[in-house]
Amino acid sequence: MLKKLLVVATLTGLSGAVFADETPALPFGLSVTGTAALTSDYRFRGVTQTFNDPAVQAGFVLSHASGAYAGVWGSNVDFGGTAHIELDPYIGYATTLDSFANKPLLDVGLWYYAYPSESDLNWLELYGKLTFKDVLVQGASLLTAVNYTNDYAGQNADSWNVNVGYSVPFGATGFGGVAGVGYTAVDEDKYKFNGEDSYVDWKAGVTYSFASVSGLTAELAAIGTNMETDGDYESSSRGVETGAVFTLTKAF
Repeated sequence: MLKKLLVVATLTGLSGAVFADETPALPFGLSVTGTAALTSDYRFRGVTQTFNDPAVQAGFVLSHASGAYAGVWGSNVDFGGTAHIELDPYIGYATTLDSFANKPLLDVGLWYYAYPSESDLNWLELYGKLTFKDVLVQGASLLTAVNYTNDYAGQNADSWNVNVGYSVPFGATGFGGVAGVGYTAVDEDKYKFNGEDSYVDWKAGVTYSFASVSGLTAELAAIGTNMETDGDYESSSRGVETGAVFTLTKAF
């Protein structure tokens, strides 16, 4: 069973979630941000979580001026069993590394993938990310991430994921480009990806920010994996092969 990880501190690019720059004023250095999204196919590391059907997603995060944050993110899912809702709590800490010339954003934390009606699938993942701004082009960003768990998909299997994502604006047009590639490996004695212990996923697409509606963005991307699909049913094959995914996100 495969799952999706969202980028937390920046919550941009590969995750499909984008948090607003302006946040409600709260006491004690706290702020709240969030997103709501509609997507034609919920993909996690290239693999569908909804049998290629649409998903409704939403998330909220409570952040402190110190860099600490906690939040929850949810979506509908369909793995063919009793799990139909994913509700993921997470905690983390993000800080700018001012001693470096580019001043990258360091983000570390814990993400818990939870399925209330099928708790055997629940699992916890540790993540670490570095985001670099103005890479090659003004306004562009480069995300590098490493994720680890010892209980992948609730199967007591060690798993590593590394991924890199890049987003770039196309001048002042409102359009932009996104691209990413990831590699996931798992303990093959306890879990396999269609007979293999690892696979590669990718994403490439275009985005558009609506000037007339603050925080509203659209994305059309090709997302897929290199998983072998020989012998799989058509529905399973479509879930890992490259396909077009459209997502509309509203940040608030």
